[in-house]
Amino acid sequence: MSGASSWLQKMRKAELLELCESVDFKDYHGLKKTEIEVALDDYLRENADQYSGEARLAPFYKTRGRSESSPIKKEATSVMSDIESKLRTTKRRVTKAAEELLATDDSEVEPLTTRARSALMRTPARSSALSNLSFASNLPLPPSPAVLAEVVDRRTAVLRSKFTEYYEKSGVVEGAEATRETLSSLTAIQGLIVLFELYNLRPELLPNRYAFTIPAIALLNTSPYSVKIPDLFLLLTSSFWGPAILWAFSSFLVPLAAAYFFNLTSKPRPRSHRTSFNYSFDPLTFNIVKAVLTYAIFGQDVTFGGLVDLEYVARINSALCGGYKGILTGTGIGTLVTLYEAVLNK
Repeated sequence: MSGASSWLQKMRKAELLELCESVDFKDYHGLKKTEIEVALDDYLRENADQYSGEARLAPFYKTRGRSESSPIKKEATSVMSDIESKLRTTKRRVTKAAEELLATDDSEVEPLTTRARSALMRTPARSSALSNLSFASNLPLPPSPAVLAEVVDRRTAVLRSKFTEYYEKSGVVEGAEATRETLSSLTAIQGLIVLFELYNLRPELLPNRYAFTIPAIALLNTSPYSVKIPDLFLLLTSSFWGPAILWAFSSFLVPLAAAYFFNLTSKPRPRSHRTSFNYSFDPLTFNIVKAVLTYAIFGQDVTFGGLVDLEYVARINSALCGGYKGILTGTGIGTLVTLYEAVLNK
């Protein structure tokens, strides 16, 4: 037996009985309202050819046609009908129990009535059940994992493209390329070697002196910090200029002059043997002369007739990293780089 039409379910029992009489349906005696609804629904469907043209039964056949065309809606209507039937049966039983309790003697009226009322309060009403079902059907369902993965991939691609755009606009790539091009030369390597010697020589020639103190900052939890700067007043004394001039002549000026005059790279060559590099100062000559002077002055204490003060030699030896051997190491590196470049450009 299938579920009754929603149009029949909305009618009261008196209306259903009147409708049964009008369509000559007599088998309703002794039936409950829900049973009459189902039986009358079956009767009208079986006699659809006779009653489907009547205007008063048009709502029935209209709703019945939609429910039969959709199995899902038909099943849902049947389920709702069963739920409402059970709710009405339960309510009717509770009401009947309450009436029987009211018919008892006065000594039991109050407690029995109270229990009946609590039973009625605990019975869910039809409107409450329908509102709960409507609320549940309106709840938004969460997206599927595939949708979430697609959203994450799309956002990740956007962030990656923005990061790449900002990275390109920042000029980091261009700066790195320019720095590599500048440092990838023999001149830059020789300059770094000279700067390294000056960096080690500066604390000996211009030692630091106390200048001022940065006070402690409680917010940053820092301690007092003493700031020291090079003692520039030593620039007015021979304590600075004596070692500085000795190093400048032995490690830079004299080797540079020799590299200018003994420059093998500037010698004219046949067009077939011409190389791709030509220096104003021969780097190989520069390193060789520097190594010879360093070994003679700082390694063998040669004074060149009293022109070199051995006190200055000792100060420079103690200041440089590794002493005069550190300078010789620098000249060796410069010589190897010079030969390597000559091989690459051969």
